[in-house]
Amino acid sequence: MNSNKENPSVGKKFQSLTAELLSKHFDKDFISEIAINIGNPLKAHKFDLVSKDNSVVVECKCYTWTEGQNNPSAKMATLNEAVLYFKLLPDSWKKVIAMKKSVHPRRSKTLADYYKRRYEFVLDGITIIEIDVDTQTVKIIKE
Repeated sequence: MNSNKENPSVGKKFQSLTAELLSKHFDKDFISEIAINIGNPLKAHKFDLVSKDNSVVVECKCYTWTEGQNNPSAKMATLNEAVLYFKLLPDSWKKVIAMKKSVHPRRSKTLADYYKRRYEFVLDGITIIEIDVDTQTVKIIKE
């Protein structure tokens, strides 16, 4: 578990690793922190990663289960906020939530699996990818 002070640097490292792994996965280069106009009226929103060809947009979430091994409900709300931003993008974009692999210590399920099961009803058109930082691998949770 990270201290709140460490969270920004841990998140940036995860975002950098995600960019590297997804570049290989999608065969595209990614740029960090790109603002795209969304909504009506238009408002700029910075997405974590955007492919150079403007076809894939990614939000990176380096979340873990809580210290008490409960679901992190505030983090789930932030994920749902990312889904809302994705819904404001044209359908032509591939929308990806990249989540750090975090396995529940007692139940052997990951946070990405939990999120997909709990919120699948709002995830139409959104891909959930799980990034294993230890093995540096990508797993599709929901296409």
